[in-house]
Amino acid sequence: MMQPSFPHKSFQILSPLSCLILLIFTSLIAPTLSAQQLAEVDSTAKDNAMTTVPVRVVIIGDSTVCNYPEDRPDRGWGQFFEEQFNDGSLQVVNLAVGGRSTKTFITEGRWEKALNQKPDYILIQFGHNDSHKPGKPESTNASTDYKEYLHRYINESRENGAVPIMVTPMVRRTFNSKGKLYGNLQPYADAMKEVGIELNVPVIDLHASSMQLVKELGPDESTSLASKEGDRTHFNEKGARAMLDLIMQELPSKAPDLAALIKTK
Repeated sequence: MMQPSFPHKSFQILSPLSCLILLIFTSLIAPTLSAQQLAEVDSTAKDNAMTTVPVRVVIIGDSTVCNYPEDRPDRGWGQFFEEQFNDGSLQVVNLAVGGRSTKTFITEGRWEKALNQKPDYILIQFGHNDSHKPGKPESTNASTDYKEYLHRYINESRENGAVPIMVTPMVRRTFNSKGKLYGNLQPYADAMKEVGIELNVPVIDLHASSMQLVKELGPDESTSLASKEGDRTHFNEKGARAMLDLIMQELPSKAPDLAALIKTK
């Protein structure tokens, strides 16, 4: 799917007033200055008049994405996202919260707070809590209201001048007795990709890439990604960074403007 190219707010500005002052100063004072002094004045004036504005990225999602305090073993991929980019080029506001779904993130007023951040980009990952049993406050149906909430996120992101990027939910690391990985989040990943096609939104298919990774690791080795023994959903730092690595592999093709800011390794 061809992805649209969107401008962002990372730019440098030399104001018209600064240009005028520099021109007047140069025409009146320049004859009395040496070439070296004139060059120094010109460079200083430009440096003072130019302002670098970092790209602002808001991340929304659940416990697999959010920030955690240092004294907890859990980690979300969102808390390591900013360090993937050149220093000062990008600012991340990670508003992901554990236990939230596409529905409850809105009903609790968290989506409004995200839009109030005036981001250039919004990364959206939901599905784990949406998949809970019907009747729970956070649950949604992959075929109906889950997609409707995603439509709202996309439309309101664009209305507020932000570029939305969706991230499908990574797999739960749950295997059956024969060593086969369950894919109970597949309907939500598929629904998100359908919305991506319907609204022409970039989608990073973390569900597919994480499934491949976890299958390769297998039931035993995949436990090394967990925040605690027996947890098949949440991550320690190794696991969170593994998910982020998968995201960063797809990001350049989904958001070319952000790709230009990624640190070279």
